[in-house]
Amino acid sequence: MYRYRSFVHVCVFILIVAVSFDYSYNPFEPNETETFFTLVDETAKTDDPLYKEIKEKSEEYEKEPKNAVIDKVWKKTPGLNGLEVDIEKSYEQMKKNETFDETLLVYEQNAPEVTMDDLPAAPIYRGNPGKDMVAFLINVSWGTEYIPSILSILKDHHVKATFFIEGKWAMENTDTVKMIHEQGHAIGNHAYNHPAMSRLSKQDMMEQIKRTNQIIEAITGETPKWFAPPSGDFNDQVVKVAAEQDMETILWTVDTIDWKNPSVSVMMNRVNDKIHPGATLLMHPTPSAEEGLDSMIGSIKKKGYKIGTLNTLLSSER
Repeated sequence: MYRYRSFVHVCVFILIVAVSFDYSYNPFEPNETETFFTLVDETAKTDDPLYKEIKEKSEEYEKEPKNAVIDKVWKKTPGLNGLEVDIEKSYEQMKKNETFDETLLVYEQNAPEVTMDDLPAAPIYRGNPGKDMVAFLINVSWGTEYIPSILSILKDHHVKATFFIEGKWAMENTDTVKMIHEQGHAIGNHAYNHPAMSRLSKQDMMEQIKRTNQIIEAITGETPKWFAPPSGDFNDQVVKVAAEQDMETILWTVDTIDWKNPSVSVMMNRVNDKIHPGATLLMHPTPSAEEGLDSMIGSIKKKGYKIGTLNTLLSSER
């Protein structure tokens, strides 16, 4: 009898729980009260004069993205992301002081429709002229003794450069190549033994590039994606052969002429006269570069330019 009553009690309890349970309730969804207050807060925000001011002024600060193009003079030129004001995040930044402050605007970047990958093979001389950045291109096939000092100066200024390394030199200076790579600099291909690339057969062009890539990859674990023809000597065939290796052919817009061993003042005047947004500065491990690099970096930064690798300069990121 006792067991029968216990069984009945359990059944009644289960029935009561089943009847009273609300299957539509989801603890992970806001209830009606929470939804109401959220809507109230959202309305109060959008009615805030500061929010309205940010929204009204946002168009003044927005910039359209620029597509990558083949320029008549400068050939393949990277695009540049557009800018759009993030109204919500900008409002959060300015709400504390209850006043509009353009320095607190938060932006989102919009990629261009056409990127460099969409363009046919062509040499690259510079970054986008709308980007206040420059890049050091340091071609290496000699001057080994000056590299440690150059690396030290770059490190002191928190500057990363792009080193274009000859394959033969790399084989003979693996520790120096590793040092360059470990310090975060980009490494490009400068052919195997510094030939006049335009005078080679297609097969020899390919061999110069592939062999150097294999050597650099064996040392650093990474395959270069930039190719700088020795002495800037190239033709359309060179550019196409590099493109077949998924590489871009890189030239320059500012020559420091450090290979002529000029005085620091002569080199500095040359750089200051020719520096521009998106510039690529050709250098070598020379006494002039070693002596003048510190002043050059200071002068370039003073003009408002950032200094980065080709990877950064040629990206569409602002």
